[in-house]
Amino acid sequence: MNQINARRQIETELTELIRMAIRLGKMSEESLTRAVWALKNQNADVAREIIKRDDAIDDLASEIDMACMQFTARFQPLGEDLRTVSSLMHIAVDLERLGDYASNISKAAIEVADKELMKPLIDIPRMVEILSEMLEKSLEALESKNDALAYRVFPLDDIVDDLEKQIMRELLLLMMERPQRIEQATLLLNVARTLERAGDHITNVAERAIYIITGKTIKASAYRRPKEH
Repeated sequence: MNQINARRQIETELTELIRMAIRLGKMSEESLTRAVWALKNQNADVAREIIKRDDAIDDLASEIDMACMQFTARFQPLGEDLRTVSSLMHIAVDLERLGDYASNISKAAIEVADKELMKPLIDIPRMVEILSEMLEKSLEALESKNDALAYRVFPLDDIVDDLEKQIMRELLLLMMERPQRIEQATLLLNVARTLERAGDHITNVAERAIYIITGKTIKASAYRRPKEH
């Protein structure tokens, strides 16, 4: 294979790897969003579907990992190509983790499906709306090679963190007022913490997207307000 044809093949395969990562991200986003919907609406059937779907997410993440390793073995990439393929392997891990979180939230949804919710769920669905926006921006940045979109993810994670803290304060107060609801309150606290961790993984995706596009290694913390101590 001559140099020009080899370059075309490399670009074709990298484009396909990015498409696979974007597909994985969209699958994970849908599962996470539907898991919270199932929790809010106490729909055990939807929750079970999401748990079953996690196998497809895991399979695609493994497929991306294998394709990246095969690409590396064939082309022995350097520079930008190596930066892209190594980052995509990390991105696949973060996106696969979102699918695991969706399964965990779905299990919580099944647990409360036949019980009265201690309060209407408002902030948890709001968290997942912001997470969805964060992931959409990260994936669009990756697809369009527009790093400005990825930078817009970082302040959104501050909002997710604020909502998690607000949920925690509210549920702790409810537990003190109504000790008989401690079990359900703890379950909802775990859901909020799970979504907060999902925000961290999406932030990782945005950081990696910037690295692929610009070659700059940045930390989201430099573009967000300082953490409270």
